[in-house]
Amino acid sequence: MLLDDLDARQHDAVTSVAVPLAIIAPAGSGKTRVLTRRIAYGAREGRLNPRHVLAVTFTRKAAGELVSRIGRLGVDGRITAGTFHAIALAQLRRHAAERNREPPKVLEHKAPLLGPILGGRGPSASVAIADIAAEIEWAKARLIGPDRYQAAAEAAGRRPPRAAGEVSRVYASYESEKRKRHVVDFDDVLGRCADAIAHDEEFAAGQRWRFRHLFVDEFQDATPLQLRLLRAWLGTTHDLTVVGDPAQAIYGFTGADATPLIAFERTFPGGTTIVLDRNYRSTPAVVALAEVALGNAAGDRRRQPEAIRPDGAPPTITGFDDDDAEAHAIAHACWHAHADGVPWNRIAVLFRTNAHSSRFETALTKRGVPFRIGEGQRFTARVPVRALLGELREAERTRPGLPFGQYLADLAADNAEREAAEPETGRAVDAKSADLAPPERDPIAPPERDATAPADPSERDALLELGRDYLDSVGGSGAVSEFTAWLDTATGGSTGAHGVDLVTFHRAKGLEWTLVFVTGIERGMVPISWATTPEAQAEERRLLHVALSRAEDELHVSWARARFVGTRRAPREPSPWLGLLENEANRAPHGLLTRRRAPRDHLGDLRATLAAASPPTPPPDRMGRLRH
Repeated sequence: MLLDDLDARQHDAVTSVAVPLAIIAPAGSGKTRVLTRRIAYGAREGRLNPRHVLAVTFTRKAAGELVSRIGRLGVDGRITAGTFHAIALAQLRRHAAERNREPPKVLEHKAPLLGPILGGRGPSASVAIADIAAEIEWAKARLIGPDRYQAAAEAAGRRPPRAAGEVSRVYASYESEKRKRHVVDFDDVLGRCADAIAHDEEFAAGQRWRFRHLFVDEFQDATPLQLRLLRAWLGTTHDLTVVGDPAQAIYGFTGADATPLIAFERTFPGGTTIVLDRNYRSTPAVVALAEVALGNAAGDRRRQPEAIRPDGAPPTITGFDDDDAEAHAIAHACWHAHADGVPWNRIAVLFRTNAHSSRFETALTKRGVPFRIGEGQRFTARVPVRALLGELREAERTRPGLPFGQYLADLAADNAEREAAEPETGRAVDAKSADLAPPERDPIAPPERDATAPADPSERDALLELGRDYLDSVGGSGAVSEFTAWLDTATGGSTGAHGVDLVTFHRAKGLEWTLVFVTGIERGMVPISWATTPEAQAEERRLLHVALSRAEDELHVSWARARFVGTRRAPREPSPWLGLLENEANRAPHGLLTRRRAPRDHLGDLRATLAAASPPTPPPDRMGRLRH
């Protein structure tokens, strides 16, 4: 049973006796299946004892799924699985308990210490703290101390939020403050665990006896600090299996380094590499488009995986007049796709930064399409939106009794004045709002940059437009408190099983959908404007590859000829890589897509949607390529 449904390369990866072993697993190649089967097969053949297995993942969710799947394979005995940080912290606590010492006191967040060092209050101070925290975390992940930060940042082409010398001084002050308070942060946990193993032979022997077989998932995302801990766990043994894909190495800017995976035999002498060479997820046209986007950003030796599925609908490349047209056309397309039988939760809209999310939230809300978005990224949960709502509440408190429309008009006027004072480029186009980590990633992950940024013009516009929709829904009266309650319901999305997923490129990694819209493929966004070095450009190509490869059956790529920055219409140009995608899309076979019909219980969901929505109106001709 463990081997019956594996292809030749998967079979080799599962059964190989070689260690250390690296398994290169491109998107859709069955990475998790191979990893779990290798552990289960090793247990069945007596090569390993599950109780001595340590499986390292990069999210708690992935660890739980790994344990669950291995259990379903009939393995007798529970493995230990978790993130680098969770495992290291547990080991440090055990080390302290065995020696009757106080366990380490770990800071949940850096802000309480960085705040007083940096000074200031409000959203701008929160932005500064998040930016400096990200720089410190990058440095510590790369094993760089305060004294070396400036030189290392300049060599790496970093764009720190303040002068590199100032960041170095803040970094040093932060480390000093931790020592005074006898606390550590999550970055320190990894180094301290490695130190404990290096300097305490009894502790090292105990940990290495307990964990004799090491498995690491997503190895391309490991940092030099994590690699140091991994070597400490291994000691002189070689029982290591890693799984990863250099083409999905998209966290270099947070300190990750895919070199140990790419040059595995040099990193671990005597090691062996097996490459999985088939894609079971996507149609051939989707696989081809994702590979064209990647180019040679994963190395010249990479071979395009063979797509096993039959031909489907060819991918489309569409240019819209502006970002508003793009969002509304995609909302229409989502509605039509669901009417044709695609469940809401099998549709995704992907964008490069969270600054693009609000337009889609507004458009989907207007079209009656449910959507899902991470709790911290929900429209009403964002600090800038909460600040705007705070302005409305303050206006109502200081000038009670006015119609809600008056408060909304005053807010629009105030923000028009602010907009006039902003530079022509605007933050909506060039804000440094890259996602620093996917959900539930290691606890060092700093918050999303734009989660605390001053209100983006697109968020202000979205709030004002929703305010007008609220006025229409209540017949022109209303109150601020009622509006906030209405807004939370209207834009709250869903945390359940139903809803189109709104996800950034980074957060989409590891996920897949039947139908995917990859949006905003414009110069300055893809690649992002600050990706100026060859290394950064290569990472941007890998990120686009990740986004495109999330589609199973149907893929639509789009860009806008203009984006609104407040009321200004800023012209945009297509991404320099869009031409390559168009050439490949034009070569795709134009077969008919046979949609996978949902189960019977989907009919109830569909009837409820049809009852609550008006008949779809045909979009303008320029949106026609997104019609279904």
